[in-house]
Amino acid sequence: MNVLAEDGELWNDPQKAQDLMRERQSLEDQIAAIRRLTSSLDDGVGLIELGEEEGDEDVVKEAETSIRDLKSEIDARQIETMLSGEADKNDAYLEVHAGAGGTESQDWANMLLRMYTRWAEQRKFKVEVLELHDGEEAGIKSATLHIKGHNAYGWLKTESGVHRLVRISPYDSNARRHTSFASVWVYPVIDDSIEIEVSESDVRIDTYRASGSGGQHINTTDSAVRITHLATGIAVACQQERSQHKNRAKAWEMLRSRLYEVELQKREEAANATEASKSDIGWGHQIRSYVLQPYQLVKDLRTGVENTNPQGVLDGDLDEFMEASLSQRIDGGVGQVADLE
Repeated sequence: MNVLAEDGELWNDPQKAQDLMRERQSLEDQIAAIRRLTSSLDDGVGLIELGEEEGDEDVVKEAETSIRDLKSEIDARQIETMLSGEADKNDAYLEVHAGAGGTESQDWANMLLRMYTRWAEQRKFKVEVLELHDGEEAGIKSATLHIKGHNAYGWLKTESGVHRLVRISPYDSNARRHTSFASVWVYPVIDDSIEIEVSESDVRIDTYRASGSGGQHINTTDSAVRITHLATGIAVACQQERSQHKNRAKAWEMLRSRLYEVELQKREEAANATEASKSDIGWGHQIRSYVLQPYQLVKDLRTGVENTNPQGVLDGDLDEFMEASLSQRIDGGVGQVADLE
């Protein structure tokens, strides 16, 4: 790896160079983490032996606590080493769409957008807003994020599905409890080495004026672009740039990524039809429930994982849910899929 990184001709291909440097940094981080965990474990074992020799129960308990604290991090690292799907290491696109229910559902969609943004920021991932449509009164109708970071797609891929919120609505003057739904869809950013052919005759391209927070300042022309794949109904949109040409190019990239993700799902189902039927994460499938009133609980309906601190979860503490979902898929044999033909 170091030899490749020091190759004087490496930066003749900037994309290849960036990918290599990112992989190098990831490997260095993993090696450093293993060394740190090993050292901490050795220290803990040494303290236990010392405490037992001297009959100091406090030292023994302190060391045992430190070792238990290491377990959760070791488990997370173990999960990450199993992110071996062909697109797991890639960046990710994440879409959020409000369900039926007007303002309440649109506010819920905005809460989910914030939750995933916070989660990504905690992992030092970069987040770009590619498309955002504000709700009529509050919240959002839809949004698309580009999340950049090693294994971003691998971590996020099990988050696709319908998320349900139960709370006393701040928009209901009678303070009644409401149930709201919003959909999340995650798909990988694909690089030039993966070829997905789509003809212009297979799509419908619409242009419109950008909307969303600050949208009126983005441009005064129809620069936003939406591309709809006619055969599947898959639609993507981008309004990030002032230039319609740049938004069109990004939308094409997003569409190819969506179609690639569909192919990945088909191959996973073919590899293990029974397990795929248990862990299907398509549209319309409810994966998690967030209850704020009359009690507080977040429950994943696939794995049974529960958390009684919804505010923490909504602030981005999602790792326990992601790890459980990934473990379920790995244990079920839904792992790396074959290369696209």
